[in-house]
Amino acid sequence: MLDLFILVFPVFGLVAVGYAAALVGAVSSDTTKGLSEFLFTFAAPALIFKLICAATFPETIPWGYWIAYYSGMGIAWGASMLVVSKVFGATRGEAVIAGLSTGQANTVMIGIPIILKAYGDQAAFPIALLLAVNLPITMTVATLMLEGSRAAGSGAVIARLVRGLLTHPILLGIIFGLAAVHWDLRPTGAIATMVDMLAACAIPGGLVALGLALKTYGVRKDLPVAFTVSGFRLLIHPAITYVVAAHIFALPPAWTGAVVLFAAMPAGINAYLFAARYGEGIGIASTAVALTTVLSVVTSMLWLRILGVG
Repeated sequence: MLDLFILVFPVFGLVAVGYAAALVGAVSSDTTKGLSEFLFTFAAPALIFKLICAATFPETIPWGYWIAYYSGMGIAWGASMLVVSKVFGATRGEAVIAGLSTGQANTVMIGIPIILKAYGDQAAFPIALLLAVNLPITMTVATLMLEGSRAAGSGAVIARLVRGLLTHPILLGIIFGLAAVHWDLRPTGAIATMVDMLAACAIPGGLVALGLALKTYGVRKDLPVAFTVSGFRLLIHPAITYVVAAHIFALPPAWTGAVVLFAAMPAGINAYLFAARYGEGIGIASTAVALTTVLSVVTSMLWLRILGVG
């Protein structure tokens, strides 16, 4: 257990540093926003680009890897929406936000550091495989759920969605990384050094930025709903994924570990930003992000133990 604590402590310790800095007013809200925008636009895409360029690609794509993750996500997302609607009387919009908070994991800020610490570079390609499709899938599903019933202007909705995805910095990092590998244009020399320097900012800066953001968003309300989302996000999704990956498809250890830990990460801040954009379920999303981040300190060690890491 001590080994597992040592593994996750630096990750959540930096989140705590950011939260403490915001709590005492050492960092302004403008600085927090600027840091987040820099990381999102430059550092995180550079890290993903670097991971893809360094990854060893298998000869065949293990479809069981995607099936393991998305079977768990689909069940957890749907069940979460059903529970918050039937038990807590949430509106359709609030239920969609609860589902998105269940399905959208914080993989870039917390998932990548933990997975790489646990499995090293052999997990780089499995991480990239999910990152390449997860954001488009979750954002598309959530958008269509909220906008799908609005017949008028549906073409504009789809156009905005496509435009947003094609200009998304994370997706651009993935696209350029895959292109560099395909055409053997991996950066060298001074360009490689620039990429390395930007990528080096992503993980520590992202963790501190997450702590700053959690203080901004806070635990506002809807705790019963947020606890429900937390259970599906941190336990049900990874449990289903683990059974499918390890016992149905018998994936290699690094692939099983990457997909289970990916599924076990706390709710991503994208869920809050999405809720704020639509004015639906903002309290649910912000509370779910904060609560799952705190609880994941314990649950991430649980899943590392189950996976036999540490």
